[in-house]
Order: sequence, then structure tokens, then C-alpha cells
Amino acid sequence: MQQHYDSDRAPEPVGPYPHARRVGNLLFLSGIGPRARGRQGIPGVTLGPDGEIASYDIEQQCHAVFQNVRSILEDAGSAWENLVDITVYLTDMEKDFTAFNRIYREYFRDHQPCRTTVGVSRLPTRIAIELKCIATI
Repeated sequence: MQQHYDSDRAPEPVGPYPHARRVGNLLFLSGIGPRARGRQGIPGVTLGPDGEIASYDIEQQCHAVFQNVRSILEDAGSAWENLVDITVYLTDMEKDFTAFNRIYREYFRDHQPCRTTVGVSRLPTRIAIELKCIATI
């Protein structure tokens, strides 16, 4: 059985894909960032006059991305505790990895899914973090 899910609480996808797709008892989430649904701005991001990122707050983006993942999981009939694997994409591994780990620990005290963290040069929008998740349902 395959079924796709779109959450009314998570940001609109930036391409032609669902927020999540269920295959059997697994739920695969598309890449999820910190953007907020229906808003142009990105939490914690300040743009300069040229439209490029002048500064960003990785902590604010981490909290926002975790909330978006939680919303999608719940709207698809799963739960935070059902996460089994997370791939993290950071645009500045050297600057942001320590803060990300500290915040990640807050959200995953007892339940610890497998995790891979990858440094990338850019993400599709002006975000500093994106998560790709797999959960059971």
C-alpha cells in the first residue's frame, strides 16, 4: 500500500512532491526545512539589501524544522517516537554542528533514531538545515 500525505501545518513543498509517502508500515518524509507555512520569510534569517543571507540563527531554524517534522508525522498518523532514521543537511557544518547537536539532544533524550549529518554547500531555499526522515506508522 502506498499513500502520500500533505500537512496543512508544514511549509508548502518547493517542488512537485508530497510531505510524506507511506509504503507498508514505513513513512518516508521528503526533505523538510524550517520555513513556516504561508510565509515568505525563514525563521531566524535576515536578508541583506541584495537579497542574500546577511545572518541566520541556526538554533531558531532547528526548533522550526523539528516542529515541521513533528507536524507531518502527526498528520500522517505517526509520531515523533516512531522516527527510526534521520539524515541532516547543514550548510555550515563547522559553524552549526555543535549547536545542532545540543538542540537535537533536547528533542531526542530517550528516543534516539539513527542519524547521519552531511555538510552541503546549499539547499533549495535560503535555509541552513534540512531533515530527511523515516518513521514507522
